[in-house]
Amino acid sequence: MSINIDEVIAKVPTQLLIGGEWRDSTSGETFDVENPATGETLATLSSANSDDAIAALDAACAVQDDWARTTPRERAEILRRAFDLVQERADEFAALMTLEMGKPFAEAKGEVTYGGEFLRWFSEEAVRDYGRAATVPEGTLRMITRRKPVGPCLLITPWNFPLAMATRKVAPAVAAGCTMVLKPAKLTPLTAQYFAQTMIDAGLPKGVLNVVAGKSASAISEPLLADDRLRKLSFTGSTPVGRTLLKGAADNVLRTSMELGGNAPFIVFEDADIDQAVQGAMGAKMRNIGEACTAANRFLVHESVAEEFSEKLVAEFEKLNLGNGMDEGITCGPLVESKALESIAALVDDAAEKGATIATGGKRGDGAGYFYEPTVITNVSRETRVAQEEIFGPVAPIITFSTEEEALEIANDTEYGLASYVFTENSDRLWRIADGLEFGLMGFNAGVISNAAAPFGGVKQSGMGREGGAEGIEEYTSVQYLGIRDPYANA
Repeated sequence: MSINIDEVIAKVPTQLLIGGEWRDSTSGETFDVENPATGETLATLSSANSDDAIAALDAACAVQDDWARTTPRERAEILRRAFDLVQERADEFAALMTLEMGKPFAEAKGEVTYGGEFLRWFSEEAVRDYGRAATVPEGTLRMITRRKPVGPCLLITPWNFPLAMATRKVAPAVAAGCTMVLKPAKLTPLTAQYFAQTMIDAGLPKGVLNVVAGKSASAISEPLLADDRLRKLSFTGSTPVGRTLLKGAADNVLRTSMELGGNAPFIVFEDADIDQAVQGAMGAKMRNIGEACTAANRFLVHESVAEEFSEKLVAEFEKLNLGNGMDEGITCGPLVESKALESIAALVDDAAEKGATIATGGKRGDGAGYFYEPTVITNVSRETRVAQEEIFGPVAPIITFSTEEEALEIANDTEYGLASYVFTENSDRLWRIADGLEFGLMGFNAGVISNAAAPFGGVKQSGMGREGGAEGIEEYTSVQYLGIRDPYANA
């Protein structure tokens, strides 16, 4: 692989972006970014504090009115230029993601494609953010509704998709005419920093996008949520943190978008194409090393095909190559940090202690880095932790069922409601299961369904609001209604 890692990292700004300028934190504090495959420090970044957060909001507020008045076409063209630049820099973005969170380089290239599409999609949506016009039923008024930018936004992104989660929030905010303060995850800020510079290179005016990375998330979020100039919060991350942020957003009645945890069921019925289901399972489970809120968490397989499905899934898992994602031929990288490794190991150990069978894997990797073998577990009971908790790693527990009703009952037996997957050749069952599943997303005979053109989001404890699709820009706008005297009232 002909990528000079030192040169790539050297292109990444390491300061805070406030008012269009990269500058040190007011405290002078810093934090390190680690390579999870080696434990080595990749870079040292300025760490924002509360004063820096408020300075970033000051910068966003200072240009909000001017930015809101820019034409949709101007905003669209900035996003389109950003899309083109991301494609030109695809190898650099992919390398940064692999280095700071571990996913294999080829898969990181896939995220560049996926993440870039939000820039292209919202460049097209920016000029199509329609209102409507009508006459009220009584004929006394003419009615116009229009969409206006909601105003300055706080965008908080997670570590697992460093580029896509930034583009999925920044692009619709830009399209709608909102200014932003972006707080990337402290584990993976390098990609977001480079993306911010790319937005500047694409022509985004000073102050529209401000970036404040830091080792203390609360030091940044708490003063911003308390500031009555902030108009919106968009957060992707864990449900416990989301609940805390919602409480903080309540005092100022902020617009909120919450994309939180998941516990996705992957249901395989007796009439499913098993080979197709196994391939779908590999995508749904092993995309991003299983570190995704949409990852298949519980494999619910009809008892008549469970043995066949398990054997074929094990065979595919055993083809995976565990190692440093920057090395050729690697298909499964490290977990993001030591805490994640300990969590996965504890989940697998708990399943084994409660009678489950480790069909393959089940061990930590050798040497440096936070590696865990791709693992399939059979004979899993619903009482195990791995059947109840979000896994966030390369572990596939298989639970059997006997009836459609039982499959639905097991699938819905969770506080989460983000992604779900169903494999069956029965179209009537498709609709029954879709009606019965309490999830915002459902893949039908497909294991990867995220797309910039589709609305992404969950129900129950998985959050509120939608990102992507036509719905995505709505989250960054407010509706204003104009009631206009009927022109014939005095005729």
